[in-house]
Amino acid sequence: MNAQEQITALRNLLHKHNHSYYVLDTPTISDFDFDMKLKELQTLEAKHPEFDDPTSPSLRVGGGVTKNFETTKHNFRMYSLDNSYSKEDLQNWETRIKKQVDGPVSYTCELKYDGASISLTYQGGNLLRAVTRGDGHQGDNVTTNIKTIKSVPLQLKGDFPDHFEIRGEIVLPFDGFNKMNQARVAQGEEPFRNPRNTASGSLKLQDSALVAKRPLECLLYSLVGDNVPVATQMQGLEKAAAWGFKVPKIAKLVTSIDAVLDFVNYWDIHRSDLPYETDGVVIKVNNLQQQEELGYTAKAPRWAMAYKFKAQQVSTKLEEITYQVGRTGAITPVANLTPVALAGTTVKRASLHNADQIALLDIRVGDTVYVEKGGEIIPKIVGVNLALRSQDSSATIYTDKCPQCTTPLSRTPGDAKHYCPNERGCPPQIIGRIQHFISRKAMDIEGLGGETVALLVHAGVIQNFADLYDLSVEDVLPLERMAQKSAENLVTGVARSKQIPFHRVLFAIGIRYVGETVAKKLAKHFKSIDALMAANFQELVQVDEIGDSIAQSVIDFFALQTSADLFSPANTAGERNREMISRLKSHHLQLAVSSETLAGQTSVLNGNTFVVSGVFTKLSRTELKKSIEDNGGKVSSSISSKTTYVVAGDNMGPSKQAKAEALGVTIISEDQFLEMI
Repeated sequence: MNAQEQITALRNLLHKHNHSYYVLDTPTISDFDFDMKLKELQTLEAKHPEFDDPTSPSLRVGGGVTKNFETTKHNFRMYSLDNSYSKEDLQNWETRIKKQVDGPVSYTCELKYDGASISLTYQGGNLLRAVTRGDGHQGDNVTTNIKTIKSVPLQLKGDFPDHFEIRGEIVLPFDGFNKMNQARVAQGEEPFRNPRNTASGSLKLQDSALVAKRPLECLLYSLVGDNVPVATQMQGLEKAAAWGFKVPKIAKLVTSIDAVLDFVNYWDIHRSDLPYETDGVVIKVNNLQQQEELGYTAKAPRWAMAYKFKAQQVSTKLEEITYQVGRTGAITPVANLTPVALAGTTVKRASLHNADQIALLDIRVGDTVYVEKGGEIIPKIVGVNLALRSQDSSATIYTDKCPQCTTPLSRTPGDAKHYCPNERGCPPQIIGRIQHFISRKAMDIEGLGGETVALLVHAGVIQNFADLYDLSVEDVLPLERMAQKSAENLVTGVARSKQIPFHRVLFAIGIRYVGETVAKKLAKHFKSIDALMAANFQELVQVDEIGDSIAQSVIDFFALQTSADLFSPANTAGERNREMISRLKSHHLQLAVSSETLAGQTSVLNGNTFVVSGVFTKLSRTELKKSIEDNGGKVSSSISSKTTYVVAGDNMGPSKQAKAEALGVTIISEDQFLEMI
């Protein structure tokens, strides 16, 4: 054999052995022999760089250094999952499903592994890209590090599509985690806290050779794409395994919620036998067409639900109650605890939520309290061991002053929270608003983090987020640990943020109750900040899903002084907010929907509500729904008296058709819809 043939043969052999060992758990060669074959390949590749291959097994050892991880947009959004904790939750979920889809519904039950979510893209059977979940819309490109994980196939086998994505979880098995910690302790280093955080942190290591030394695994659970050759979730798992992915074999297909609960109860007991961390079960509607019918809410698929295992609970002593101030001025009481191990982490603090919760549980300093992790993430106090309470304990008196600026707190009737009204002079509020403004889902300013914001505020360099756009390198350089390059990156990052689209700027400015989804709806409806500022209450509540509280919050945010306010301070909060918007305009931020976006939109479907059902030939369901919204229509998931049209494709369910006919809703075809627009 010539050199090229030798290299190809060695690569194929090592790919095969890697798959047998790391995916099938059935090694076919000794570790020593494998290492010898790998060294032979590395020697040949070094002599013949002309035969370079980005999928070579030699890349598993790492060596590439990534200083900055490129932000990459997901072609298909990575959603979160809604959580359930009881049989009633699941039954209610099933009831909602059966109202929206026709025919029998079956479910896949899969364990919810606790690691770092990843999206892998394959082109022509080769790994093209690996991106972290990030904010669901975009994440970090960590391809170089993912290539070192031996259970991630660099080349696929079988009848795979030419281009597709697959989602999974990067996990660190208990055995490997324990061995890593033993080695760290032996070297005098601090042990890692838990497998999940260690797995997540590993993906962002700059040196891929260090990642290669960590025994990470990748468990795959979902094919994504418009042309995936399967009809069900279970078929997708089977296909993925056949193509070479490591797919847990525990998944089970069931036809009832009772069977789902049997699966949950079994693994709640036996999860301690598993090699990985798990925190629940993911239940999915098995049929992919039914999944499309059900669609998504703003944050999660309607066709999936995470059932969380019973939370672990421990008891510890409440040493002190302190108070935190949020960016809106909301006061949150915090329990400072005697440190205690809980679900893989050491818990020292827990939220007490508000004064009502403290009174309800009669929580007092010195009490022995029961702590659990809500969803195994956020510690919370769920009760008090009254038998251990000291006889001289006294009831908790909630603070009446801001812990940061000593301003008397206010509380609106019906609101659970106390607030500090000193929004211009209370440091945590000032810092918090700016930190929200620069956050990833908002302006996503590279080179500027929360700690730097705090330094800038405390140094008197900035007092609000509009001040960011006046910053120069010279302003930033005097800050602690700020070098010339870091200062330049910060100023450049601020300048780049001027291209962030209007709906994210609207979210960033921090109007109460205006989250990501609401900001998108308001931006789409009003098209510009000027139109939004001029809107009255009735105009606001007419926007889809905008209720009274949101509408009033927007009104209050931009409120001008009226004649009745003549004796109020001349510069009201609303006037200050308008002044801030004016400054953002002067810096050319995107405060209106771009002309490119508007170019593809019309109002031809204004006032019409559509339900999309069935399989279509000219547009995908996603494209069809986008077309409805781009032309001013509203998409609903279920037929009601408010539905104007049902766009019916092949295999539309008979019950949906019957309901539409009974309500007198017009049923149109895909072609008829296209004629409408």
